Amino acid sequence: MKTIAIIGAGKGFGLSLAKRFGKEGFQVAFVARNAVKLQEMVDELKVAGIQASYFTADIYSKEQIELAITEIEEKYGHIDVLEFSPTPGNFPPTSVLELTVENARDLFEGYVVSAINVVNAVLPYMLSKKEGALLFTTGLSALYPVTMMGNIGIAMSGMRNYIANLHTELSPKGIFVGHRSLGLFMKEPGTGTFDDPDVIANMWYQAYAEKNVWEEEYPKGVTPQTIVF
Repeated sequence: MKTIAIIGAGKGFGLSLAKRFGKEGFQVAFVARNAVKLQEMVDELKVAGIQASYFTADIYSKEQIELAITEIEEKYGHIDVLEFSPTPGNFPPTSVLELTVENARDLFEGYVVSAINVVNAVLPYMLSKKEGALLFTTGLSALYPVTMMGNIGIAMSGMRNYIANLHTELSPKGIFVGHRSLGLFMKEPGTGTFDDPDVIANMWYQAYAEKNVWEEEYPKGVTPQTIVF
């Protein structure tokens, strides 16, 4: 069986993503901090016939991330797909005029530094097999300056640069690097609309299966002026 590891998994999008990949025969490894919520998600997947486990880690801790990846590999043998979509931060979204070193550094470490740590932990196996996928889900400030997202934008645009470089280096080596920048606020699952986590999860599975488009905004054509709340 193939394995998907979802970093920063929650009961909304993370659970929808797990169900979508699980439907295709993937076993699921959740990584986040809240063990109670993670166990509830694992239980829900098992009722649906999807094999799943959880591994606790603080995204800010390199040691905890590396330990979680090691434990996943010990349990499942390998990670075929990594999806990265945490929501870190000890500060709220901050206007560019209210930026401080502290609130900018916090988000940079939560997104960029943690992404580097996670990728470095899973990449050796993928490179040895010359296959695998790294999927990154971000917000629209990864692609566009948004003044009210000053601290988040610095982090997400930096991560987008990292993702683009990963794509350039890894695509010739058989590893798919995907980036989807979401210009929306997710609703509850089940609406069937573009902002439904289930619909977004299906979009991601199709992107992974087809491997034609490495980066795209979602929904297609969305800009900071047309974000749907």
